[in-house]
Amino acid sequence: MNKVKAFILLAVLILTTATSWGQMYYWVGFSDKMNTPYSTAFPEEYLSERALERREKQDIPIDSLDLPVDPAYINQVLQLGAVPIHSSKWLNGITVSAESGDFEEKVRELTFVTEVQLTKKVSQIKSAVNKFAEPVVPENQLDIDTSFYGSSVYQVGQLNGQFLHNQDFRGQGMQIAVLDAGFYKANQYSAFDSLWANNQILGTRDFVSRDSNFNIFEMHYHGMSVLSIMGGNQPGELIGTAPRASYWLFRSEDTYSENIIEEDNWVAAAEYADSLGVDIINSSLGYSLFNDSAMDHTYADMDGNTTRVTRGANIAASRGMLVFSSAGNEGSVNNPWKYIIAPSDGDSVIGVGAANCDGAPAPFTSYGPASDGDVKPNVSAVGWNTTLQKSNGTIGTGNGTSYSSPVIAGAAACLWQANPNTTAFQVKSAIEQSAHLFDEPDPLLGFGIPDMKLADQILKTSVIEQLETLGDWLVYPNPMADYLVLQKKSKSVSSELKIYFYTTDGRLVYKVVKPEASKIMMNELQFLPSGLLLLQIVTEEAAETVKIYKSP
Repeated sequence: MNKVKAFILLAVLILTTATSWGQMYYWVGFSDKMNTPYSTAFPEEYLSERALERREKQDIPIDSLDLPVDPAYINQVLQLGAVPIHSSKWLNGITVSAESGDFEEKVRELTFVTEVQLTKKVSQIKSAVNKFAEPVVPENQLDIDTSFYGSSVYQVGQLNGQFLHNQDFRGQGMQIAVLDAGFYKANQYSAFDSLWANNQILGTRDFVSRDSNFNIFEMHYHGMSVLSIMGGNQPGELIGTAPRASYWLFRSEDTYSENIIEEDNWVAAAEYADSLGVDIINSSLGYSLFNDSAMDHTYADMDGNTTRVTRGANIAASRGMLVFSSAGNEGSVNNPWKYIIAPSDGDSVIGVGAANCDGAPAPFTSYGPASDGDVKPNVSAVGWNTTLQKSNGTIGTGNGTSYSSPVIAGAAACLWQANPNTTAFQVKSAIEQSAHLFDEPDPLLGFGIPDMKLADQILKTSVIEQLETLGDWLVYPNPMADYLVLQKKSKSVSSELKIYFYTTDGRLVYKVVKPEASKIMMNELQFLPSGLLLLQIVTEEAAETVKIYKSP
């Protein structure tokens, strides 16, 4: 653990290095990690014990993406007069500041440098656009008992979140990283008293400012309101969807301007969350257009794998974390963008749209699908008159997908707590499959409003749990996407294996005969229909039938 602390200290030193006002910010990408002093054989040097436990539990191997950036490459860039801001092991590069002039030309001459991009001009004035201005929509009310949850009963009840709360699954033992713009007075308002009293605020970090005088509890209110939707605990007024989870509070958004460096801040924060062993990331942030139009994305970039922030978010999910991201408030009639924003477009990211408490799309929620045709947003929740802690100290309501994302993120923490032997991918798939539009996804709501009770049932009937007690085969992942692994538990081997896939109405959709082995990889299953399928495995000795959930 001493080496882990040393690695984290290095990251802190990079973050706290001062820069001068006249400098520019750049992303510098590297070609490889050939000479890094770190090894996948010793991950404890750069990942915490909790992070390693999360990976082992989900059978996710350590790979080259986990290796820190080669310090020799960093040093050569710094020798050109650059100042380090933060590095990205997942994207293999570094964000630096440097005097305008010939730095960009010189750094491009380094043989290991593959990409150089200007990400921020320090001299830019504050953006004239208020990124966190809430859409104005009519009030929306339901006739429902509010004695305990207060008006937050609408957002909790719509997801059937109280089903988990009533079984005392309120997020205990789960860690959520909140990536946002600031957490104004989250250390003072009474809605957060229980978080502080029970040591559920695990730590904070500012990935935007290197100035130690900045205090995230004196910055923007947005992250504070987001936190209240998950962790708030003020009976009769506001109960969050995960009031007993533990939270890391990270500032990655710069509200003074809109520059692509904020995507790099986001990735740095997500990597830090990964190294700490965080289970869930909630990001009520998103990126499309910037102060400098040369940095702008296009809708074509929203293909699930193009922008740096989306690639970072996908990698975060591949490390075994659930990643929730607001789909954006771009869907209003007069908005020139209209579509989802990064990183909610990510293939492995749960993009969240906004609905009212009746399940109707909010008039501002961004349109899907992703530009490659994938269903986006993935799911939706109350983001239209969401109950939350206001910056003026009162409990009130707010509008935006910024507020629907934490509704589901907190509920997911409780769902995962209730099903501790499942993977992040299984939880994501169960949430999608439980949603009310799963069979007919909508461009505004995606798969629709999830049902935590149904999602819990899906996870509790997963094929892995069934086969552990009933059969001779382990089948995973379940839910599946386009491949399946069959692994035999006993040493007996038959001559062949007959495999059948049926729909729930008994229709045979695929049959194949394979030579039996101790482990069989089936990577030809992209064409199978989405939803619940019955998998039958037939050998000379026995026949087994189990449920499989196929994701779209």
